[in-house]
Amino acid sequence: MRTEMAVRQIASGTNALASSIVLVCRKREETARSVTRREFINALHREMRPALEKLQSANIAPVDLAQSAIGPGIGVFSRYKSVLEADGKPMTVRAALQIINQELDAFYHEQEGEMDSGSRFCVDLFQQFGFNEMAFGEAQVLATAKNTSLQALADRRVLQAAKGRVRLLTREEIPDNINRKEECIWLLTQQLAHRFEKEGVKGCARELAFMYSSNAENAKALAYRLYTVCERKGWAQEGYAYNNLVVSWPEILSMAASIKAEAPEQMAMDLGTL
Repeated sequence: MRTEMAVRQIASGTNALASSIVLVCRKREETARSVTRREFINALHREMRPALEKLQSANIAPVDLAQSAIGPGIGVFSRYKSVLEADGKPMTVRAALQIINQELDAFYHEQEGEMDSGSRFCVDLFQQFGFNEMAFGEAQVLATAKNTSLQALADRRVLQAAKGRVRLLTREEIPDNINRKEECIWLLTQQLAHRFEKEGVKGCARELAFMYSSNAENAKALAYRLYTVCERKGWAQEGYAYNNLVVSWPEILSMAASIKAEAPEQMAMDLGTL
């Protein structure tokens, strides 16, 4: 629920929230039963994914998603009279929150697993080394495990592999020209983030107007994932780029729709229907 306006007037030096969180509480059913830890985890796994997909589709900012995920997670936990640990003691709220965070991680990993092998490799590399160098041998082992090729990624200027060292190329180093049928979601996400940094909403909208919608949504999903990595690594400036892209996504899509409506012939040619 967004209740603060970007144009509000506040005193100089005053901290202010960009959004608010409203808690809706209801009494637990009197017939609520106790369940085991395993039953709780199974219910959480079953219900958290659609809830998280809904939060992402509602364009909750990456910086707020972890907090927002607590709602549906605690909703599952609190519906039971108690959740019993292996020793028969009731599970604490702290322990429940840890499990909820684990389910959020699992959700990100599932989304990552649906991407191309090159992107999965790049995400792993990013988590471990950021944009810093690593030994070629280590990178080769990881690439083999992900069923991808270092040389192929180097040829596409996704990474640099030379003199026994490998590193991911930064957004400033990758190709600026975006292939609207791009299959490497890592590359597409970095290009869109860079385009947003340089040209804002309009620059990204021109690309998304004639892009496969699945590619665009996968890029948005990866931006969520990369923000989480940055947050845990303390890479605030890098995470800022992904958060900004996602926050502006509705505005980008709206402008893209307007561009598409004004150029239907171009859309048909780009999608290969003419």
